[in-house]
Amino acid sequence: MSDETYSTLPWRERPVEEARLFNPAFCGELIGRTIWEFHQSRQMALNMVLAFLVLPLTLHETTRQELPKMANAAFAGWVANHATLLAEFPARVRRLQPVSREALLFAIKHQVITLEADGFVPGTKPIRNNAKPEVTSNEVDGIRRAARLLGRWFAAQGTQTSILIGMGITP
Repeated sequence: MSDETYSTLPWRERPVEEARLFNPAFCGELIGRTIWEFHQSRQMALNMVLAFLVLPLTLHETTRQELPKMANAAFAGWVANHATLLAEFPARVRRLQPVSREALLFAIKHQVITLEADGFVPGTKPIRNNAKPEVTSNEVDGIRRAARLLGRWFAAQGTQTSILIGMGITP
């Protein structure tokens, strides 16, 4: 299935596993958590392009497990130590672009995030740190933690452009 047609398929025709994992509400929640943490740390908008890195970093199990445990981890060092893992990252960002776009639109529509001139900020109904559904799993909790960590980690970096370059994404 091509990237362009995935998001146009009716939900009932999507593979069940993918429909659950790529659900725009869940993916929008993840991006919203990253934006919330970034904004709390830096009091500025998260660059629109950086928002497209959230799902490829959090949903890919190997990458998620390799993310630093602390937001003050040196970005350049992490990138250097994970060059093999990051070699495929730009392609993963492209493949998940329709999913990210759908999630962003969902989150904007439901006021979880707001798009401003310089990027995304929490909306009038943001998902806060302690928000957690009653029924969840360890894996989903780990994905949510990773999304929050990304917001703080991205905020701790010098520039948003340096993050993109480090991840192999052309700004």
